Amino acid sequence: MKHEDCIFCKIIDGEIPSAKVYEDDHVYAFLDISQVTKGHTLIIPKTHTKNIYETPAAVASELFARVPAISNAIKKTYKPIGMNLLNNNEAPADQSVFHLHIHLIPRYGENDGYSSNWITHGDDYTSDDLQQIAKDISNAIE
Repeated sequence: MKHEDCIFCKIIDGEIPSAKVYEDDHVYAFLDISQVTKGHTLIIPKTHTKNIYETPAAVASELFARVPAISNAIKKTYKPIGMNLLNNNEAPADQSVFHLHIHLIPRYGENDGYSSNWITHGDDYTSDDLQQIAKDISNAIE
């Protein structure tokens, strides 16, 4: 199922050009036009789904099943020293294209153009707090 106003659906359909890395019946992978680092690749399901919250398990299974092979192809080709996998969901989390996508961002060193600096709040939570948070989430799993 495609969404007529979705740029990624248009890329899948060939209406918008892309630098295709991989394609099969379920998944399309292509280079991110921004190239945060060399080989920065997006993996998307061919089924339009807005984000991880709205993604059926079968679509997620097909999508995530391709991540290791594509990641290893990037590793074999460009020899990064590491790789970040990134997925943003909803605008407050910096999602800018509302079609589920996984960023594979090869890492080449400390000053390679990507940073994942975040502020941790581990000291704000006791062990009991963490157990309660884990229980709350666990109870909501369907």
